[in-house]
Amino acid sequence: MIDRFLTEKIKAKLFKGKAIILTGARQIGKTTLLKSFFGSDEEVLWLNGDEVDVQELFSTISATRLKAIFGQKKIIVIDEAQRIKDIGLRLKLITDSIPEVQLIATGSSAFELANHINEPLTGRKWEYKMFPISFSEMVQHHGLLEEKRLIPHRLVYGYYPDVIVNQGNEVELLKQLSDSYLYKDILAWEQIQKPDKLLKLLQALAFQVGSQVSFNELGQLCGLDSKTVEKYIVLLEQTYVIFRLSSFSRNLRNELKNSKKIYFYDNGIRNAVIANFNQIENRADVGALWENFVVSERIKFLNYSDKWVNYWYWRTKEQKEIDWVEEANGQLTAFEFKWSALAKAKLPQLFLKTYPNSQFKVISKENIDEFLL
Repeated sequence: MIDRFLTEKIKAKLFKGKAIILTGARQIGKTTLLKSFFGSDEEVLWLNGDEVDVQELFSTISATRLKAIFGQKKIIVIDEAQRIKDIGLRLKLITDSIPEVQLIATGSSAFELANHINEPLTGRKWEYKMFPISFSEMVQHHGLLEEKRLIPHRLVYGYYPDVIVNQGNEVELLKQLSDSYLYKDILAWEQIQKPDKLLKLLQALAFQVGSQVSFNELGQLCGLDSKTVEKYIVLLEQTYVIFRLSSFSRNLRNELKNSKKIYFYDNGIRNAVIANFNQIENRADVGALWENFVVSERIKFLNYSDKWVNYWYWRTKEQKEIDWVEEANGQLTAFEFKWSALAKAKLPQLFLKTYPNSQFKVISKENIDEFLL
């Protein structure tokens, strides 16, 4: 079994008087993680928010009835809690009325769960975001050399747990993931009337990984207005399919100040969206695959290691660009991502002149451990 970094963090917060909220995409191992240290423990009550009777149970629940339902259970796990109406108020009721119980709620879509828990659970919760398995978790599992050898495989198939443990069935599993789970929470939202347009938008985003995106241009490609494009992108972010990277600007007039790039949390899902599982030796988009991989893995690393940094990309109107700019403790470091260590890269002189104390590093597959471990 592949150990997940969040396991020990969550264990350390048990019975500390607060609810534990675990969010992340469907099928990335949230329930598996919890069962790894609870198992079939008789003191644990598992409830699934996808089930109608569980949703109905919480619709008009009282503290007295909750105590009767929980009985002698010490740990209450509510899976897919975003499916339960007014979940924040229900969780608050449990934490306030039954403080001896450890409450854990998981969710696969932030647009319901986060919006409905933040105010009711202020000061009453620990929150953790979970991602597909990370490069660093796999290094811990079977060593750095082995995982670096598998990077070409990861660029194509990604890091979803089922995909990793079922070698030879990657394409079938990714098709199932993208068809059955990827859009489930979004399409359940009543205002999504055109799922075909949503898929077109995702495909357009997949083809533009690592490039600036324009809502107007995306709308023209997909047959949607720019406001609907932005709304769909927000929903895709909140269901942990994609994320945005903002541009860095402080001093120059010609720095792009409000532009965005969009990346996928998982390379395998990105490739499933465009139905391209060719190996990297036969692909023209290896640069985009590498950039998406490195950026998403850095996001995982920063989250799991509790490093407090700001990050952006940088570009000017004259198309001078840096893939990743990071600021930690007042120090700026610029990074360029190159699949081959032989590819030449240098820091744009304009950036160096404007931010003279900044550092510069090139990240390739040969030195990826310096960036992700």
